[in-house]
Amino acid sequence: MDSDDKRIEDQLSHPILLSDRLRSAVLEAHSFKTECAEVAKQVDRLAQMLRIAVRFATATPAVYERPIRRVVAEVSKNFERALTLVRKCKHQSALRRVMAITSVTDFRKLFNLLDASVGDMKWLLTIFECNGGGIVLSLPPIASNDPIIAWVWSSIASIQMGQLPDRIEGTNELASLAADNERNKNIIVEEGGIPPLLKLLKEGPSPEAKIAAIKALYTLANDTNRVSTIVQEHGVPIIVQALANSPMLVQTQAASLVARMTMHDPLAQEDFARENVIRPLVVTLLSFETFMDEMCRQSIHSIVQINRNLEKKTLDKTMEQNPNAKTNALSNMEGGIRAGNSRKERGNERPEVKHKLKITCAEALWLLAKGSVSNSRRICETKGLLCMAKMVEKEEGELQMNCLMCITEITAAAESNADLRRAAFKTNSPAAKAVVDQMLRLINDLDDPALQIPAIRSIGSLARTFPARETRVIGPLVVKLGSRHVDVAAEAAISLGKFVCPENFLCMEHSRTVIEFNGVPLVLKLLRENEKSQMYGVILLCYLALHAGSSEIVDQARVLTVLEGADRTMITLHPELKELVGKAISHLNLYHAGMGIHSKGHLGLP
Repeated sequence: MDSDDKRIEDQLSHPILLSDRLRSAVLEAHSFKTECAEVAKQVDRLAQMLRIAVRFATATPAVYERPIRRVVAEVSKNFERALTLVRKCKHQSALRRVMAITSVTDFRKLFNLLDASVGDMKWLLTIFECNGGGIVLSLPPIASNDPIIAWVWSSIASIQMGQLPDRIEGTNELASLAADNERNKNIIVEEGGIPPLLKLLKEGPSPEAKIAAIKALYTLANDTNRVSTIVQEHGVPIIVQALANSPMLVQTQAASLVARMTMHDPLAQEDFARENVIRPLVVTLLSFETFMDEMCRQSIHSIVQINRNLEKKTLDKTMEQNPNAKTNALSNMEGGIRAGNSRKERGNERPEVKHKLKITCAEALWLLAKGSVSNSRRICETKGLLCMAKMVEKEEGELQMNCLMCITEITAAAESNADLRRAAFKTNSPAAKAVVDQMLRLINDLDDPALQIPAIRSIGSLARTFPARETRVIGPLVVKLGSRHVDVAAEAAISLGKFVCPENFLCMEHSRTVIEFNGVPLVLKLLRENEKSQMYGVILLCYLALHAGSSEIVDQARVLTVLEGADRTMITLHPELKELVGKAISHLNLYHAGMGIHSKGHLGLP
């Protein structure tokens, strides 16, 4: 059986049994009696320490086992070496004494090893005697080549076995070690640092304790493997519970942790969704008074009731699969109710605390929506989309950007999923109208590429939701084809391409609208920019040629000549465009051939 699979009492009892055998072997020694007697003294001292360790381990409810197992395994190894050496000193025949040569040097090496074990056991008992209270700064010999391991052990022992002040101190020390480098983070995880941090987050009686635990977990959660460890240790429901049921300062840190874990591990994104983390995030945003009068005149009570109904549906579906789902879901529902009833308490918080909470909640929702149709749908169902649009309108800086990026991810999900598109972006939907209005405002009124590019992208993702008469969204995109910011112009070309591509049922009508807004000259200008803008400019030009090639503007702009030139240059760089460019050229040639025949007939030529 592997030593990590044994009970800690069994692992401690093994070297104690070895010490009894060693004493018997010392009594039977006939050579090197003085050295053997010294071995017996050291072994007795270590055996006494081991018995004290057994009492501590059995009496402590949540003993931190990792350093015990490492130290005791080393002690056992040294006892086995000692037993082998002492047995060689037993009375034997002359031939056996010659074959088993023993020297004083062998005993000196053994004494050094036993001295090291004594130092290790002293250090271990110091941790137990303090009951995890405070960081032990001394180094045991076992960690002499790697002091970090001893500091990690001491910090984790404080978190797991200490009183509340010591647990907080140990957590802060662990976070400080983790912040130094990636190796320290991996050591903390390997030495079992995640479970006590999660326990402190779950059971911590004060906001300070919860915040310390979350900050330490946040520092560790910048790697897929470490995030997976947090998930495997059942950290997701604990984090969601802290987000739903805690004061605002704790909620802020918890939302940041959700965002960080989601960013680094897609499986964590799914686990958070299963634990219904979106509901407390949205409810928290909706609970701020800034938007209460504008949320379709719904009170926070009615919004929470919507979420409770959604929660009940989810609970009914998951109860059969997970017996613990009911407890987790009911806990989250209660947290949502408390969030809805805490407006008076929130009013007493400092403005900067409220603002930071909104920023972190919006960031978490953005990363939860990223690449996920189901999460995007859930955000829309909980009125999160309308909330995001209102914040884009009212806020600035990081909060506005996080909300905008969340909208961009939701619209991208809607582009790939017709059901979500029809449900969330119906023409008469207040949320859909608010989103489009704000995206157009960012495109028309601002000159900030960081805001314009996601806004343009969102409009493009919704291209299939706009009727032919909705020309107000195409005009601004056409204007941005001529933007002095090349990336903005390229994004406008990409979005317009979604309006006029064959997959869009209204591609013919949209193509004529783009041409009417004088889009062709701007596309031709875009072809003189960088490679990215050239590629998307050619794609857009091909679609316009295919769907509105009969336009005089297309003819006058010599689009055919431009595409023939592109056929010789762009195809080399982008072979995937060969078929599309070829179709556009053939279509324009066919049209011009028809025009030529018509002209000849009109002039009376044969």
